[in-house]
Amino acid sequence: MSLASNIIQRLTLSLSENTADPNATLNNSLRLLSKWRSVLIQNTFLKNEGTKVLKGPLAGLDFLESSAEGCHVAKLLGCYEQPLHPHIQRILLGQYTKIINIGCAEGYYAVGFARAVPNLISLAFDIDNSAQDACRQLARKNNVSNRVEIGGRFEPKDFEKYADEAALIFCDIEGGEQELLNPRLSPSLRHLDIIVESHECLRPGITKTLISRFDTTHDLELVEDSGLRQLEDLPDWFHKLSHLDQLLATWEWRSGPTPWLVMTAKNKVVSRDPLAKFNKTPTSTQLTAS
Repeated sequence: MSLASNIIQRLTLSLSENTADPNATLNNSLRLLSKWRSVLIQNTFLKNEGTKVLKGPLAGLDFLESSAEGCHVAKLLGCYEQPLHPHIQRILLGQYTKIINIGCAEGYYAVGFARAVPNLISLAFDIDNSAQDACRQLARKNNVSNRVEIGGRFEPKDFEKYADEAALIFCDIEGGEQELLNPRLSPSLRHLDIIVESHECLRPGITKTLISRFDTTHDLELVEDSGLRQLEDLPDWFHKLSHLDQLLATWEWRSGPTPWLVMTAKNKVVSRDPLAKFNKTPTSTQLTAS
């Protein structure tokens, strides 16, 4: 069955169901159609540009033809999670010896960091076996397999292995951050820098919970995301797309708010330049627990 036929079948089934909330049905149908269209745009990108990331901090990364999960075109364009880019640029300065990427998916960040920072060890964890395989493939494709170590489930106790490391935790686990990032279970978290995507749309209140856990041990910045992206110097074929297709190319398939918390440890075991020494960006807000 073709992609279009599959989408039509799913859409017809969805619209034919009786539901108490027709608005939700239409919203889900719109998301389904938008995902279908973004895959077509993805194919257009691959035809014109191949798999190299065009812009952004990880520009030049030789990516895959599809992602393990979620959107793909925004990663190839280099505008993926754009509000976080200033903090990603700081990671690339080389102040960390290890990046612990929990929820690595196909390795966009895990491999991208290893490729961009010589001698950096990238520790990539994901509970999905297919994501692990994709990450291995991406590491081989970019000649960094020797510096990308791939594993499965990451437990709170595992943080203690890195208590004396110049390491950064980079976490995106669909709401599981509430159970994983707990300094009561993992005391070493008090001394490690952390960037975590807070899945407020999946677990309302999780951002406030994380802030309350780390506000005394870390300098906290909340990075919000409006969903809008700034694109410059893109190829002619992109500008010839319809305005709707240009918007869908940057859409990251999110169902609701997913702010990031950038948490810089005040008392590090290993001395290094903290993220906090840099100027704050317009998308960041200093926080204290309420």
